[in-house]
Amino acid sequence: MIDKLHYISQAAADGSHLTAIKNALAAGCKWIQLRVKDEPESSILAYAAEAASLCKVFGAKLIINDYPEIALKAGADGVHLGLDDMPVREARAIAGTRLIIGGTANTFAHVLQRAAEGADYIGLGPYRFTTTKKRLSPVLGIEGYQSVMQQARQSGIGLPVIAIGGIEVDDVPLIMKTGVYGIAVSGAITHAADRLQTVKRMYDLIF
Repeated sequence: MIDKLHYISQAAADGSHLTAIKNALAAGCKWIQLRVKDEPESSILAYAAEAASLCKVFGAKLIINDYPEIALKAGADGVHLGLDDMPVREARAIAGTRLIIGGTANTFAHVLQRAAEGADYIGLGPYRFTTTKKRLSPVLGIEGYQSVMQQARQSGIGLPVIAIGGIEVDDVPLIMKTGVYGIAVSGAITHAADRLQTVKRMYDLIF
């Protein structure tokens, strides 16, 4: 089962990705994506193994960004692949049915591509400009989500679509009205003054 609220890791101001993940788990997040860029795979594997242990304690699922082999070695639940990363089919050949596989999309053509590739869910975005990601795809905004989701419905694509990219708590009601399955956030939880209340509010708005 794909959770409706995804937390994408970023280094906490007072620590590492693991600090941020621990904080998100303690606040009630049940779906964590470890997203570490520009570090050697050995470091990412160490992060992943530690994050997998933390997620097991809290009964949460762990998704590794980019690396199916690391996800398997660390005992994670899945892998998320960007548009410039390994193709979903290649990751599926490596992982079989052991891993949940998500794929990024920015257009309806990408949604069709991800569905054809056999992805389990789609991360559609960005909603607005965000500094979390380098080489950001064109911003979708509400109109973009409405258009893509309408086309997906008309094409009979029922994959869970997760909105992502600079989303704050107040954006959630409007985004959910477009027909997306859920949302993914990073800074809105990492930098929240009250993470517990922020996560609770997001879950309330999503369901």
